[in-house]
Amino acid sequence: MFFASDNWAGVHPDISANLSRHADGVATAYGDGDLDKAVYRRFSEIFEREVQVFFVATGTAANALSMAALNRIGGIALCHSEAHMNVDEFGAAGFYTGGARMAPVPGALGRINPEALDRTIKRYSQDLAPAGQPMAVTVTQATEVGTVYSVDDVKAIAEVSRRHKLPLHMDGARFANAIAATGVSPAEMTWKSGVDLISFGGTKNGCWMADAVVILNPDVSKDLRLLRQRAGQTFSKARFISAQFEAYFADDLWLRMAGHANAMAAHLAETIEDAPTGRLAWLPQANEVFAILGRATAEKLQAAGVKFYEWGVPQGFDGHLGNNEAIYRFVASFATTTQEIDRLGQLLG
Repeated sequence: MFFASDNWAGVHPDISANLSRHADGVATAYGDGDLDKAVYRRFSEIFEREVQVFFVATGTAANALSMAALNRIGGIALCHSEAHMNVDEFGAAGFYTGGARMAPVPGALGRINPEALDRTIKRYSQDLAPAGQPMAVTVTQATEVGTVYSVDDVKAIAEVSRRHKLPLHMDGARFANAIAATGVSPAEMTWKSGVDLISFGGTKNGCWMADAVVILNPDVSKDLRLLRQRAGQTFSKARFISAQFEAYFADDLWLRMAGHANAMAAHLAETIEDAPTGRLAWLPQANEVFAILGRATAEKLQAAGVKFYEWGVPQGFDGHLGNNEAIYRFVASFATTTQEIDRLGQLLG
């Protein structure tokens, strides 16, 4: 019963099969092969405009290189205070940019509050130039606590960003889950709402290792190809990333996998809510479920082989934690089964 992370899940068989299909023969290296170019065109079709695609090894590399492409002298990127880029990437953005910093912005349950964003940007005025220069705003979709920005939410953030002449980046490690949850198009969720570039993740959603920086606004793509080369993120055999994305997008496999993960999360939430020994911390919106359990219950589950993590109390949590209770995160993936969840329910009973 593996609910620790969607990173723990394996690979969809269609993606494995496509890797094998492209394993023989030769192909132009460094992302210039026919398969690579076909996948770039597929990205453009999905986003409903011509985009630039830069493969990278990890979501962290995608985020950090995005910040490097947007960096300014004394650069400051504004993000949610609990964003993955701020608390879980070991300062990668600062390393790749040569010193840019993250400025945390508050907001309930993982989502930036637009008014707080405006106030935070204004702190770095001309009079406070030694404190640094705002260079970008970044949002996480879906968020670190399983919530999702609506299109209107993204537009509200973009309006603040545009007013201050700042580009808007989206950390889309779980972008597929957000799209499956909202039912809107990738274009509507991104550039049509004011997003300039996105870290597009496939690894958490059934790929071997497939992430990319997708440039939606060509005005922000300065030097990204060179920055990627210097960072050691230019793949010689890029066709094996392309092979994953080719299968990922075929017949909307990416959305079907994400939809399954979201559905399993909903089933998991119902199971926890119905159990006498657990309750939801807040309602899930994508594929992450946060539960309040007694520590003794959590230890019992872990002893029975259930894998999950304790989680800190996020901003905007309006529930109550009793003595010896904590919040725990459970993550569903494309590979999660109802049998695993039903077994968890039996252990909670």
